[in-house]
Amino acid sequence: MRAFHIEPDRFSELAALPETLPERGFLWLGYGRREFEVGEAAAQQALARWGCGSLVDLHVSDLINNQLPSHFDSTSWYDMLVFRRLAAAPGSQDLFVDDEHGTLASAQRALRAIDTSPVGFAVFDRVLVTVHPTDCQVREFFAHKLDRLTEGRDKAPARGSARLPTSPADLMLRMVNHMVDSYLELRRLLTRQLGTLQRVLLDQNSEFNDWPLLLESRDALHRLEDTCEDQRAAVQEWIDALDEWPADNDPLMTRERELLRVRSRDVLEHVERVLTHVRRLESSAESAVQMHFSALGHRTNSIMRTLTVLTAIFLPLNLITGIFGMNFEWMPLIKNANGFWDAALLMGVVAFGLWFLFRRKRYLSSR
Repeated sequence: MRAFHIEPDRFSELAALPETLPERGFLWLGYGRREFEVGEAAAQQALARWGCGSLVDLHVSDLINNQLPSHFDSTSWYDMLVFRRLAAAPGSQDLFVDDEHGTLASAQRALRAIDTSPVGFAVFDRVLVTVHPTDCQVREFFAHKLDRLTEGRDKAPARGSARLPTSPADLMLRMVNHMVDSYLELRRLLTRQLGTLQRVLLDQNSEFNDWPLLLESRDALHRLEDTCEDQRAAVQEWIDALDEWPADNDPLMTRERELLRVRSRDVLEHVERVLTHVRRLESSAESAVQMHFSALGHRTNSIMRTLTVLTAIFLPLNLITGIFGMNFEWMPLIKNANGFWDAALLMGVVAFGLWFLFRRKRYLSSR
């Protein structure tokens, strides 16, 4: 567990949980999932001591649940958001660096390398409690980033993301936005590997038979789409809850709430972009499968057309040889010394004539 004290102009890490809330700013308590499960009683006591109220048992179970989808819930004293991140698993960024051409198996490994572990947020008025997966770098990233933002604070007034967060909700939205934007790092990897999938499916010189692997890839894209839809629903519920906050006559608080709305809508827009990209990848995979079957049908039709034309050319020749193979004593050209050559010439003329006719009708052309 790491505890931080965030003020408008100062960021510091605390060695332990304080006895009382600081007069200025707010506290950020960042837990690993296992650490929160073990130290949940101490966190509940600290929240009660600070007058924030304790976490509901059901929400505690949600925070330590590693399989929970993204969702939002609220009480009269805090809001809770569970947000599943979309990020590359540790060590997977360099998994396909040397794979220039790629294979279908590498595309499947790329989909398996996506980590969708949930991150939990409990947003109080002056306390933010976050519960992260064991290997999640979001907490360390923001601890380092906020510490760097305090450097050179007296040089110029900071704006936007260059200033320290002013409330637990502000910090929560920044973390969620960072987790959404981290998916952008995966776009190149997924696009490249699904492009490999399309090339394998459309390659007529190779026989594709890895259908279970393909179905698993499509299922992985479906799961990504479901995760993004849960993310969008959770952020939208947070925005609706933000609009229902009681009105405040303080102009500073009103402005801060408007900034939260703007940042929330920006997060929702980023989630929509990620969802659109995932659906585009899913549509590309579906299109590649349909194009594979279309190309396979076209190749089959081309083969059957060639065989049909060859059969049509040799059918009259078989008729001629069948006629001259009849056991009659008197037949034209039978007793003629040049009969064989006349029959061969006749068959050649018929074959060439049919070939020329089919060529004119483009039965023998692939264009």
